Amino acid sequence: MTLHLCLDSMVANRRGRRPETGARLEPYRVLELLLVTLALIFLLPLLVILAVAVKATSRGPALYRQDRLGLDGRLFGCLKFRSMQIDAGERLAALLETDPIAAQEWAVYRKLTNDPRITPLGHFLRRSSLDELPQLFNVLTGEMSLVGPRPIVVDEIHYYGRHISTYCSVRPGISGLWQISGRSNTTYRRRVAFDRLYVKRKSFGLDVAITLKTIPAVLTSRGAR
Repeated sequence: MTLHLCLDSMVANRRGRRPETGARLEPYRVLELLLVTLALIFLLPLLVILAVAVKATSRGPALYRQDRLGLDGRLFGCLKFRSMQIDAGERLAALLETDPIAAQEWAVYRKLTNDPRITPLGHFLRRSSLDELPQLFNVLTGEMSLVGPRPIVVDEIHYYGRHISTYCSVRPGISGLWQISGRSNTTYRRRVAFDRLYVKRKSFGLDVAITLKTIPAVLTSRGAR
């Protein structure tokens, strides 16, 4: 059985289960819950405004939920403000079939410079990273952390190869080494390397440093697409 099939089997068996929680929370998790709760209270008006704007400017729901791979290989619904057209899949397939340059770019980066799927408002949401604000709720439920590898979809498992177990050993995060190191301007191979490095050196100090570097990265839209 291949690694991909093993992961698919594990994901299928664990689908829908929430991360296990113990009777006692680690101090880091307590601090994280406090920060996220305060952030959600402070950002609630902005969240409402963005939800209304998404609904008003394109067809479809305000929020987009996509299955992503989390801690111990569990699938969870990763939340985002919808930044794509509702027929995004069809648009992508049509482009990759007719444009070899775009197909090559997609194969290397899993991103497109000129992406026909993204709505006009979606471009702003992505460049500002505001589309990821709903993931604070994922952190609140324990499915994600503030800092960690970006959550991946099942189709991206093969990029990690034998290192997929390293990725699944921690909770995925809203920010991480990849986000502050060029994001979409880096190849997927380097993204995997950043994730491995983060897990190897994971510490409270590293998480604080990444968080502080995330702020200028977001403000300058460095590597965002």
